[in-house]
Amino acid sequence: MRMQDKAQFDKENVFGLGQPNAAYAQYFTGHSYLNPLTKAGECPVFLANVTFAPGCRNNWHIHHAKSGGGQILICTAGEGWYQEEGKEAVSLTPGMVVTIPANVKHWHGAKKDSWFSRIAVEVPGEATSNEWCEPVDDAAYGALEPSC
Repeated sequence: MRMQDKAQFDKENVFGLGQPNAAYAQYFTGHSYLNPLTKAGECPVFLANVTFAPGCRNNWHIHHAKSGGGQILICTAGEGWYQEEGKEAVSLTPGMVVTIPANVKHWHGAKKDSWFSRIAVEVPGEATSNEWCEPVDDAAYGALEPSC
């Protein structure tokens, strides 16, 4: 489904757009928005709805952990991409769940013609940290197929 109509996307994005993701903007190509669903430190699991404007994606990154850790993405609206290093990109649509093991280099974001929203679940673990790496190559991202 092609998501060029922002008003329609907003109706489907039931967890809300949130505020510009200024704290992490340096790790994104394009505009993203953050809507925390739990408060860090008050709940053992941090949940946030992150919305990506068309063409927005985060840099390659790694969720490190000695044990446990990683991330779970719950796709809620629009269409996006997820890719692990050395593998083909996976098309994301609402209802899909992506389990990202700790210590796996990856990126995720919107398709170039679609808004995309997903809930990020930070999986608890021992000695967890995030490492932000290089941006996703513009040519490689541009070669991915648009929405159907």
